[in-house]
Amino acid sequence: MLAQVRTYSLFGLDAQPVTVEVDVSRGMVSYTVVGLPDKAVEESRERVRAALKNAGYSYPAARIVVNLAPAEQRKEGSHYDLPIAIGLLCAQGVIPPEALRNIAAAGELGLDGELRPVPGAVNLALGALAEGLSLVLPKDCAEEAALVEGVSAYPFENLPQVVEFLCGSLEVPPAAATANDEGLEALLDLADVKGQAQGKRALEIAAAGGHHLLMVGTPGSGKTMLAKRITGLLPLLSREEALEVTRVHSAAGKLMRGLIKMPPFRAPHSSVSDAGLIGGGGIPKPGEISLAHRGVLFLDEFPEFSRSALEVLRQPLEDGVVTVARAKASLTFPARFLLVAAMNPCPCGWYGDPERACSCTPLSRQRYAGRISGPLLDRFDLVVEVPRLTPAELSRAAEGEPTQVVRERVLAARERMLRRQGKPNSELLGRALRSRIQMTAGAEGVLQAAAKRLALTARSYDRILRAARTIADLAGSEDLQESHLAEALTYRRSLV
Repeated sequence: MLAQVRTYSLFGLDAQPVTVEVDVSRGMVSYTVVGLPDKAVEESRERVRAALKNAGYSYPAARIVVNLAPAEQRKEGSHYDLPIAIGLLCAQGVIPPEALRNIAAAGELGLDGELRPVPGAVNLALGALAEGLSLVLPKDCAEEAALVEGVSAYPFENLPQVVEFLCGSLEVPPAAATANDEGLEALLDLADVKGQAQGKRALEIAAAGGHHLLMVGTPGSGKTMLAKRITGLLPLLSREEALEVTRVHSAAGKLMRGLIKMPPFRAPHSSVSDAGLIGGGGIPKPGEISLAHRGVLFLDEFPEFSRSALEVLRQPLEDGVVTVARAKASLTFPARFLLVAAMNPCPCGWYGDPERACSCTPLSRQRYAGRISGPLLDRFDLVVEVPRLTPAELSRAAEGEPTQVVRERVLAARERMLRRQGKPNSELLGRALRSRIQMTAGAEGVLQAAAKRLALTARSYDRILRAARTIADLAGSEDLQESHLAEALTYRRSLV
């Protein structure tokens, strides 16, 4: 007897429809899976066999063929366990075929028949929504899938519950979306950072306009403290942006609870692999830069990251997407993030410190700074020095503004940008940038003189204009004045 069950194959962030066909016929006892399965799918035989027996169902002593159609599409993951088990039970007459017409299923089976969660439930739900199907899922996955409006995701804890539901002897209401209680009150406060007025100001400008920021300072100067507080300055995600971000985290198996409303903050270690940072795998999965989509990517000890990984950052920093090409697949992931990086001024870390002597030679400092290529450095709108405060300076330093006060200025500036051009200043390019810059004659003269003296590239020239436009927005000014350009120019410093 032949049974067909609908499920989905995760291809990047997209759920591709897959039909699981199970044929049980007379012949030599065997179990064969065809349709380009990976190792996890092939091993489903043992999980499904044990789950059926331990849940009280018979496992057919027959020739079993499982086909995953379309055959030319690679299948990977353990979420095929549940549709295969349902297909086997349908082929034996335990589940009526008509019960499978309007549902899709996904889930991993434990040997006792327990249903275990699998990654990508939000993306599976979007696939089911496109086909007008309901979903049968493990309980945790169903709550995640319910984040997609318009999809009925039914939650189950074990295989017998699924069978009873499909046979009509058990009524189960669709899962409700899990509430996400994360809020601004859980974030670190900017008032905790004493001193560092220029660093805080750069943080405010970066958050308001979406400008990439590089902080240079000796160990213990407060670079990481500043970086961890930037998410509290950013606007909350809209419903559309939240679903975008949630899809990425769901596909990567990183979704903890509910719809992600706060901009994500990702801080991978400098030892992260290229694939871990950019994304990769046989069928590519999102990397750290995609997990930071609509949020912040913080790279501490910036020069210690591999040169190849840092150079790949150049494309997503400009385009907001990253393309991962492999022999089996080429996929594009969203990667529009705010890059905040931190580094020491030299290999020993103490160059320029008033109390500790630097042990590095000029050549070693130059080589250290040279680990960051000119084109990559050119993509930072703001480069700011964060000097270490002495104990005496720390004791005298007054408490700074709390995050909420700075956040109000940032949100007001963002509102001006969205009202004027529909996007942050950092995303303005070419003609769109120049058409929204109203410079005074004095500001024009300052910019031309700086361009000549600093030998600015065209990209640097535009980045100064964008940063100055954000400074003007924070000040509530429609015109770009000399003071705004002068401040923007202070953030174009050399690393050597």
